[in-house]
Amino acid sequence: MKILLHCCCGPCTIYPLETLRTAGHQVHGYYYNHIHPYTEWQQRRETLAGYATEADLPMIYDEHYRLVEFLRQNVYRESRRCLFCYHDRLEHTAKIARRGKFDAFTSTLLYSKFQQHEQIRKIGESVGKTVGVPFFYEDFRSGWKDGIEASKKRDMYRQQYCGCIYSEGERYLGKEWLKAE
Repeated sequence: MKILLHCCCGPCTIYPLETLRTAGHQVHGYYYNHIHPYTEWQQRRETLAGYATEADLPMIYDEHYRLVEFLRQNVYRESRRCLFCYHDRLEHTAKIARRGKFDAFTSTLLYSKFQQHEQIRKIGESVGKTVGVPFFYEDFRSGWKDGIEASKKRDMYRQQYCGCIYSEGERYLGKEWLKAE
């Protein structure tokens, strides 16, 4: 199959790409994120671009910095932010997949042991039906340690939070920082 792989960053792309290629799929990458701050968005994009070149992964880059849209979607609904994020990323990926005549789409979000896999799967399948391109689900978490080691060997930039402004706050200030005063 020709699969469009939503890529959140370089390190998270390594294992899913290898797995999909080993299964015989033709893979293209798609970078679409609402990462905060802008310098983090750029760093992840540059790291992914370097890896994509090394891995001969054809890439499509959404060059728009979409923090404002993300915040507008999530203000006063911060506890459900991941669901909005998953939906937005998967919907954009599915639409690009349809336009590019891909057989399916998937995401490196399925590589992280910190993400809500069942929610990603449900949202991906729903979006796929709506847009008309099947969502390809595979649990890539079994390669978590392999991907980390491979990224360290390549001396890739490795981030310490998912990328949203809320997770950055939780990283530095703890989970309580979002509670109203």
